[in-house]
Amino acid sequence: MATVPPRFAPELLLAAQDVRVVFFDVDGVLTDGGVYFSEHGETLKRFSILDGYGLKLLRQAGLVPVVITGRDSKPLRTRLAALGIEHVHYGTEDKLPAAERSLAALGLDWAQTAGIGDDWPDLPVLSRCAFAAAPANAHVEVRAAVRYVTDARGGEGAAREFCDLLLTATGHYARALAAARDTTRP
Repeated sequence: MATVPPRFAPELLLAAQDVRVVFFDVDGVLTDGGVYFSEHGETLKRFSILDGYGLKLLRQAGLVPVVITGRDSKPLRTRLAALGIEHVHYGTEDKLPAAERSLAALGLDWAQTAGIGDDWPDLPVLSRCAFAAAPANAHVEVRAAVRYVTDARGGEGAAREFCDLLLTATGHYARALAAARDTTRP
């Protein structure tokens, strides 16, 4: 069976081919943006398994996912630890300094970045990324400011769609899919 990567416009793939670090917002990107509270006041979040696997695929391909979020909670820490995400900034309202610290630590620059966010606090980072995206249900101003708007909504596959685009652009998608097929054969 032939491996056919998802179809993305050639100009998108060209724009994203040098990406080495990928910034992710959490609420509205890796989650549906809702905040759920249990009867005991605990914060609950819903994460997409598809999105999580996309982040794992990025790591396996050598792209560095960096999560910058205005919130901090045990469920969030648990989920990101389970995904093996090493570069995380919790409780960060001013996201640009956090992104710049990550770039400095990784020895990379903005020309090697991609990012996905859904609301105004994400704009300073997205506006500097070489390739920026937003989920379908992002705020109108964010959708207008990015190069790519996913078909999927935040928390419902938007991050995976973005990861697939980056994996395709950097030449890793077909190899990752072939490896997944080989390791799942009986």
